[in-house]
Amino acid sequence: MARPTKHHRRSTTVYLSLIVHAILDVRETDQTFISRVRIETFWHNHFISWNLKDFCEIESVYIPTQSLWKPDIVIEEMLEQDKFYQSPFLGAYHHGLVQYTQEQVVRSTCKMAVYKFPFDIQRCNMSFKSLLYSDESIKIEVYENNTAIRELSRKAIISQYEWIFIDITVNNKPVSDQFNHSKIIYTITMKRRSVLYIVNFLLPIFFFFCLDLASFLISDSGGEKLSYKVTVLLAVTVMQLILNDILPSSSDKVPLIATYCIGIFALMMLSLMETILVMYLMEKDSASQDDETDQDGDLNENHEDKKGRANFHSCIRGMKRCTHCASDVSTDETSSVVKEGSCSQLTEVSLVLGKVSDELGEIEKTMSQLSSRKTEKKRGYWTRMAQKINKIFSTCYVTAGTLFLIVMLSKWSLPEDKHQ
Repeated sequence: MARPTKHHRRSTTVYLSLIVHAILDVRETDQTFISRVRIETFWHNHFISWNLKDFCEIESVYIPTQSLWKPDIVIEEMLEQDKFYQSPFLGAYHHGLVQYTQEQVVRSTCKMAVYKFPFDIQRCNMSFKSLLYSDESIKIEVYENNTAIRELSRKAIISQYEWIFIDITVNNKPVSDQFNHSKIIYTITMKRRSVLYIVNFLLPIFFFFCLDLASFLISDSGGEKLSYKVTVLLAVTVMQLILNDILPSSSDKVPLIATYCIGIFALMMLSLMETILVMYLMEKDSASQDDETDQDGDLNENHEDKKGRANFHSCIRGMKRCTHCASDVSTDETSSVVKEGSCSQLTEVSLVLGKVSDELGEIEKTMSQLSSRKTEKKRGYWTRMAQKINKIFSTCYVTAGTLFLIVMLSKWSLPEDKHQ
């Protein structure tokens, strides 16, 4: 059960081989990496060897793990073993080599670089070391080179789910920590499948931005444009809340996708503020128009009242004259003469009333024309101001949005090492 060496001052070399079978999950929020791996360890036991001729050409035997010494190799980044299969046997070979194999689902820590999410490439390390023995007792070395490990892992991959296995590398020179324990580090490189994130997140936000661009075609006279822009802005806010549940809060840099959402949100907020300004100018125009209309209406009413009174008095005077003529008629005149006087009086009254009506119609028409000219002149000033602001802002808005999208795409397309 002791360390299997004849010279205790001589260290035992343990050869390690790691093969990745599956990349199960990469959790960005708590920065953990879940994988299924196969770990094989080899070492020489100086007390176990035999001659093949003496034992019927038996090259290897399998004995219980409790029967022989085995190294206490652990994964430094491992948080817990979700599922662990430990072989109950050790393989012992005639030349003294002992093999121990185990398969396990490892949940380990991994510092995520989410700057280019969802087009990111993650590199997670697995550091193997002895928990108790120092370098003077155990030295860990790599059993296979990088090319062999890469090919074996690619052939052994069962499923990759969201992540695509790219490469696995290992440093050939063991690294010693502060406790003088040697360790070797395997680096697993994988790439995220970004299609679902593009379809379910990036494109909807881009479509909301296009809808906001289309809102410039809506008239500013009503309140539909303002409510429309507020609705689109709230939709982008919901997408930002969803993004907050995906990305880790301990990221060193602001991810590009967060910059993308904030930039679109800022542009749409400026568009909303511009709409409020334009509507304010138009409301100001409408208020001034109402005031002038009321003033002109009062003037027209006063003028019409005066004209109406004058015409009314003239009509009364005419009617008095007719009455005076009727009273001078002798009572002994014939009925035909009375009928002729009454007919002449009625004709004179109707002529006076018709003349008054014509004068009132002309006055009203003239005053309405003057009022409409003043209103059109005032409305045209504020309308031109609103149209100029809307035209300049729409041009700047489209230009800024296009440049922003081009910059974001260029940053996402840059190589990964540019952002590390």
